Amino acid sequence: MIVGHEKDLENIKVTHPEAKNALMKVLVSPNVGWESHVMRIFELAEGGHTPRHTHPWPHINYVIRGKGSLHLDGKDYIIEAGSFAYVPSEVIHQFRNVGTEKLEFMCIVPTKGHQ
Repeated sequence: MIVGHEKDLENIKVTHPEAKNALMKVLVSPNVGWESHVMRIFELAEGGHTPRHTHPWPHINYVIRGKGSLHLDGKDYIIEAGSFAYVPSEVIHQFRNVGTEKLEFMCIVPTKGHQ
C-alpha cells in the first residue's frame, strides 16, 4: 500500500541514446505492492522525445499537461492534457513535445516493460 505525491519522487533521466530531454518518475511498482504493473510519469522538456521504438508489451498513457504528438503505427496524433492512448504490443510508437511547456504523461506497463 502507498499514498504519496509525485513532487516527492526522484526524477530519473531516460538514458536511451535516442531519447532527448526525457525524465521519468516511478509512482507505483512491485516495490510498493503492485506486482504485475508499474505506473510512471514521463516528463519531456521543450523539444524532448522518447525513442521511436517497439516492444512485446502494451501500455496505456494519459496526458497530464502540455502538448505533444504521439507517433503510433505510422500515424501522428496531437495529444494534450486529458488525452489518453492504448499502445498495443509490437507497434512502433514515440512521444514528442511539440509545445513550449513540458509535456507530462502517465504510462502504465506490465512489470516486464519497466527498465
